[in-house]
Amino acid sequence: MISHIHSATILVSDQEKALDFYLNKLGWEKGLDAPMGDGSRFITVMPPGAATQLAFGAPNWFPDRKPGGATGISVVAEDIDETYKTLSARGVKFKEPPAMMPWGSRATWFYDQDDNEIFLAEG
Repeated sequence: MISHIHSATILVSDQEKALDFYLNKLGWEKGLDAPMGDGSRFITVMPPGAATQLAFGAPNWFPDRKPGGATGISVVAEDIDETYKTLSARGVKFKEPPAMMPWGSRATWFYDQDDNEIFLAEG
């Protein structure tokens, strides 16, 4: 039976710029980095200790789509205020400061180098 989700893909305009953002601004780790044979690479990143990875989809993977906008991807931080403060200081753009959501949890949204929107919840 299925044991876990390996990865979700996010479309990026430049895999190297995405790698720099996720490793150096978010503090994530690189998982896989393998050539695809078409000039792109299969690159994954993840928060330290995570099992599920985020793959960087190269522009030629989805020629009818462009990077940016809602991704449907959610991540969790134990202390959302400290995470917001730290990531903001590193230049990460947020939609708004963390706020109470209608379902009773504090959360916000941030954007990567291509304006892909990622939901950040406290947990």
